[in-house]
Amino acid sequence: MTGDSVATNLFNLDGKVAVVTGGSRGLGLEMCKAFASQGASVVIASRKLEACERAAAQIRKSAGVDAIGVECHVGKWADCSRLVDIAYEHFGRVDILVNNAGMSPLYPSLPEVTEELWDKVFDVNLKGAFRLSTLFAEKMAEAGSGSIINISSIAAVQPGAMELPYAAAKAALNNLTIGFARAYAPNVRVNCIMPGMFLTDIAKAWLPETLEHAGKIVPAGRAGEPNEIVGAALYFASDASSYTTGAILKVDGGLAFPAS
Repeated sequence: MTGDSVATNLFNLDGKVAVVTGGSRGLGLEMCKAFASQGASVVIASRKLEACERAAAQIRKSAGVDAIGVECHVGKWADCSRLVDIAYEHFGRVDILVNNAGMSPLYPSLPEVTEELWDKVFDVNLKGAFRLSTLFAEKMAEAGSGSIINISSIAAVQPGAMELPYAAAKAALNNLTIGFARAYAPNVRVNCIMPGMFLTDIAKAWLPETLEHAGKIVPAGRAGEPNEIVGAALYFASDASSYTTGAILKVDGGLAFPAS
């Protein structure tokens, strides 16, 4: 077997099933496409069913794998349970869970952060990831293997004044990553990706000076393209990371300093 074929086989996901929350757009959609390109079937979950079904149809056509869309508000535990039930009813197994759903609403100032905003941010960024990880990890452990990937943010280690609720929730998600990695070892691997500035659809709202500033402060000299999250996602999802669990990987062009 050549070196190239060994490397290719490391990332092979034939016969696997991946569930991706927030999977209908942005980094979530890029990960869904990447998993499908390596042979995995995909469950695309988000609050907007139409967007999920559209993305699933696109993947079925382009990758030739099975893909379904599921409406799910991860901040509601009943929705989390329903997502698990649908995934197992349709595919009979789940090998990969990506907790990618997230939100960071704008607010005028810290004193003006409402209780509603705070609760909403923690529900989507943390509460849902905790509940889904618990439900899926139990089944993965019983089956003998599985990979959970949390999508955090460099805000977790380098927070700004205008994203503190989000940053706090993502810092807690980093903590959950390590805790779950230990709780469900050795059969379930749990890892985390911390993205930096990426040119997803959210970036369309950025001011031109924001992009110009990114070119100056990011060591790589630019913001990331959405498909540049794929390498890290495939690594954690596949056998390439068979001895990696409890890891937190920055994918940010070198912008953030790691937490001390």
